[in-house]
Amino acid sequence: MAVNAKTMDVNSLYDLSSTVIMSYFHLYERELRSLPENILFDLYFKLYEEKRICLLGWELIDLNVFARMLKVTHKRTQLLQCFQTLMDHGTNISKELSTAYAHKCMCSQMCPSLLESTIDLGLRLGGFLSDAGWFKDSEAVLFHCRDLCLSAPETPSSLRRTLECYHKLFHVQAAFCLFPEAAKTYQDINKLIQTLRKMNELPNLAALYKEFSIHFFLRSEYDEAHKWSAEALRELVPGLPASVIVDVLRQLSKTCVIKRQFKKAEVLIRQAIRMANEIYEPSHYKLADVLLDYGYFLLNFDGISHCVKVITRALEIKKAIYRRKNIYVAAALEDLAYALYVYEYSTGRFKRAREYAEDSISILEALLPPNHLLLSTAKRVKALILEEIALDNQSNTLVDSLLPDAEELHITALESSIKALGDNNVQTAKHYGNLGRLYQSMKKYKEAEEMQLVAIGIKEQILGKDDYEVGLSLGHLASLYNYHTFQYHKAEELYLRSIEIGLKLYGETYSGLEYDYKGLVHCYKELDDVEKMAHYTFILNQWKVLRGQLSMQENRTDLEETGPLQPLPDLINYYFKD
Repeated sequence: MAVNAKTMDVNSLYDLSSTVIMSYFHLYERELRSLPENILFDLYFKLYEEKRICLLGWELIDLNVFARMLKVTHKRTQLLQCFQTLMDHGTNISKELSTAYAHKCMCSQMCPSLLESTIDLGLRLGGFLSDAGWFKDSEAVLFHCRDLCLSAPETPSSLRRTLECYHKLFHVQAAFCLFPEAAKTYQDINKLIQTLRKMNELPNLAALYKEFSIHFFLRSEYDEAHKWSAEALRELVPGLPASVIVDVLRQLSKTCVIKRQFKKAEVLIRQAIRMANEIYEPSHYKLADVLLDYGYFLLNFDGISHCVKVITRALEIKKAIYRRKNIYVAAALEDLAYALYVYEYSTGRFKRAREYAEDSISILEALLPPNHLLLSTAKRVKALILEEIALDNQSNTLVDSLLPDAEELHITALESSIKALGDNNVQTAKHYGNLGRLYQSMKKYKEAEEMQLVAIGIKEQILGKDDYEVGLSLGHLASLYNYHTFQYHKAEELYLRSIEIGLKLYGETYSGLEYDYKGLVHCYKELDDVEKMAHYTFILNQWKVLRGQLSMQENRTDLEETGPLQPLPDLINYYFKD
């Protein structure tokens, strides 16, 4: 007890001293900058807590001061909070620091003794701006840092530092969907890897291979994404930072989801969550990232109730750090909007989903160019929601206003996808399919069939005939034939294919089976096939019982993922044992 009391006294004295200094900050401003980084950081954070934002901005907009704050790595979350508050306050600190760094690089070229410290600052600042969500300024910093790296004499040490800069630059370009620029950086990275390999100076590449996987995942090139995430896992060895291991596991889990390797995906993401809970504080932005990837697994593995809880928690963490006007908050809002859209699909209660989607779009429109790919995905989610609201509403006026709005959003998303990813791409195919469903709702049946056939053709060519995405489109086209163009035999064939894919991938409790079973019952009723109608009515009722049992189990699921960590070698052996 005595030790605790003493600790409390010391903390109280430190807080009291900080409060007194804050009262006379202007008098001691110059002297305070000579304090150690940790203490100075605490004083600046006190300015943030006291909402003295103008004074905080005046201090942190100085590149030399901000460089010192970047060294206080264990308080990264607090620095992100301060930074975003300054951005919200109208202090364009991101651009100011980027510009100041460019000027510093020019000075360093004339003074070689400053080269190493300026490169180190560029790596820190570029990485921070990326974590803060201000990608264009991060890219600008890292471009200047790269040029400095390339101007340095070629030694193993300088080449490894150049690779680190390329690594950070590649991450920013991929995350911001700058795919042509990322492709160029990818080529430069591979050339540098070959050079270092010949020199026997190659560092561990787990984190870099993970970035390769993310890049190809965002481009919907899933085979390449899966290959590189598996290579990243091979690179994991004891002694690597735990944060690198967590990032590799969660990215590999995402690519396993896409490849429909759900058991492996579950093992990997649960291990990532357990590690993240050990190494990050509950309010850390990296923990939120892991939770979003866990939500992605749950969404695709039919655990939608739990998915909504997980993404909600991730959004709360993001908002606490980044407030509102930030690309990471917008992305989490979009994820939650889509999860709620799926969760409430059978109830028609889309109010919250629509609000989250519109909030996401509002943020992104303020931050991005009009046709940016990230904005188009949020518009796609809103369009899906508007369509369902229109269909569930009996007001012709509302239907007539919402469906054209949804069409405009879908067309914008399709055009952005074609421009960024090309026509022969899974994401582009999804947009064709979405338009097909909308045209069905708008009673434009010919256009609806054309869009669905295009979507199916692209998906089958890229993913094969038995993929989940193919099954989804088959079910949508079957619905068109069944309920609107009355081609019941065609609908029957498509429903049976969709059911076969759903059972193969997810088993007999898969939620999507409901619509296929109901569709078949309707088909056989219209075809006057009483025996088959009775058969699938029985199967549908069995499905409802199983779903009810699964729902009760989901509601008992604890949000916190606990349990022992699996040793890394055992985890790697498990993944590659097949």
